Amino acid sequence: MKRLYLSDTDRKISGVCGGIGEYFEVDSTLIRLAWVFLSIFTAGFPGLIAYIIAAAIIPRRP
Repeated sequence: MKRLYLSDTDRKISGVCGGIGEYFEVDSTLIRLAWVFLSIFTAGFPGLIAYIIAAAIIPRRP
């Protein structure tokens, strides 16, 4: 069973985008760019709140 974890190796801030990239087997740079564009088009605040919530909810790899 595949699980979503924060990335230990591909992290810029907390490893959220790296972990999502590892889960979907996509380059984490594409995930980061999508997150930035989503944040810009939603006035920034919802994207930042979503990132903080994701960093708090997604577990670290055991």
